[in-house]
Amino acid sequence: MTADDELTGLSLRQASERLERRSTSSRQLTEACLARIAATDGRVGAFLTVTAEVALAAAAAADARAAAGARLGPLDGIPVALKDLYLTAGIPTTAGSRILEGFVPPVDGTAVARLRAAGAVLLGKLNLDEFAMGSSNENSAFKPCRNPWDLARTPGGSSGGSAAALAARQVYGTLGTDTGGSIRLPASFCGVVGLKPTYGRVSRSGVIAFASSLDQPGPLGREVWDAAALLQAIAGRDPADQTCSSRPVDDYLGGLERGARGLRVGVPAEWFQGGLEPGVEAQVRRALATYQRLGATLVDISLPHSRYGIGAYYLIATAEASSNLARYDGVRFGHRAAGVRGLKELYEESRAQGFGAEPKRRIMLGTYALSAGYYDAYYLRAQKVRTLIRRDFDAAFQRCDVVAGPVAPGPAFRLGEKTGDPLQMYLADIFTITCNLAALPGLSVPCGLTGGLPVGLQLVGRPFDEAGLLTAARALERELGPAPAPAALDGAGPP
Repeated sequence: MTADDELTGLSLRQASERLERRSTSSRQLTEACLARIAATDGRVGAFLTVTAEVALAAAAAADARAAAGARLGPLDGIPVALKDLYLTAGIPTTAGSRILEGFVPPVDGTAVARLRAAGAVLLGKLNLDEFAMGSSNENSAFKPCRNPWDLARTPGGSSGGSAAALAARQVYGTLGTDTGGSIRLPASFCGVVGLKPTYGRVSRSGVIAFASSLDQPGPLGREVWDAAALLQAIAGRDPADQTCSSRPVDDYLGGLERGARGLRVGVPAEWFQGGLEPGVEAQVRRALATYQRLGATLVDISLPHSRYGIGAYYLIATAEASSNLARYDGVRFGHRAAGVRGLKELYEESRAQGFGAEPKRRIMLGTYALSAGYYDAYYLRAQKVRTLIRRDFDAAFQRCDVVAGPVAPGPAFRLGEKTGDPLQMYLADIFTITCNLAALPGLSVPCGLTGGLPVGLQLVGRPFDEAGLLTAARALERELGPAPAPAALDGAGPP
């Protein structure tokens, strides 16, 4: 093992401790990550843009603060990377789409600005499904991203690059976004921790919109502590986002070691009724048994309307997407088709050339659902189902503190396995979507392997109880340990 390998093998917590002791510099961490990206990303495809000069300058500033005894906090000097959905001043932001290719924002999004203010070192922008629409990262307009555990498999989506970069030991922490499971699914597939906060806990200002009532930015890390530290930096009120809550931000790191004794863990019957791969179910049930051994109580609960979650989600999300993506018209934003003869042709050609197949599919679905004569039958009915799903969770939380179950029906699937059948692809999110519809916080924490691939346990909490979720996840992590580093990258050639 080289010195760089030893450094990139650290978690964010361990790297931060070294910076605090001044036994390692931010420059050393940053150079090790850049070397790791250069050595591995040709096979993984996690990064769309690497900002080496920006990172080294930020690392030098962090080292100067450390030398002066003025370190800003646990993220000061830590190399991180962002899903390419976050606006970054002076750095290209594409949303994984050709229609935004070449777009350079003039400002940082709020979460990005808060990370920079905390001293984090920005290594670059990460791959994703186009406009966050997908469950496998195969909808990226630029290149697919591969799972570091098995390069023939998907890392999950849409924040696939965010999870794959962590698993590949290219970076210490990342931000993703979660509209229907887009943080938790890749976290489960890649063996890392991913947290979707409560809707309104983290500002959406400066995050390119997919479905505005469902989108939520959130952190990913190799350990629970890492995700908690990132959330601590980005959570809180933002006047630029009127949906962002003014509720005070909890101390996410202070209570992490409280354990699981006395915790009531709700186990929904509907999440274990067929379709779940035996290896995944075995690891999830092992995690539930671990909670019992730690002093928690398992409570049987029911979420009866979760069966309608996929249908409701793909009406609401596509309707909002059809509205949000209407701004990309070749006039004000995005790609502009050349050689057209009129305004209508400009709209048609710019969108036809700029959008990929999946955004086009979702725009058409959403426009149909909102059209005259169909609004009540589809969109309005979906919103009523959404209310019923939230009431199911409200009733469940009368009897339990967290809801636990699988993140996905199976482990990471093969690239190309589901691209010909959109419905099968959408079903990968069957256990994660209801959390978004109910605007609740959800988390994936590694709980074992099946067939050599990671499995995540999903925990869903009460509104704004991210601290409780993180504590519960840490209790499991302390018993089972974080997922090990995948072996596929080191010594393996391209598949």
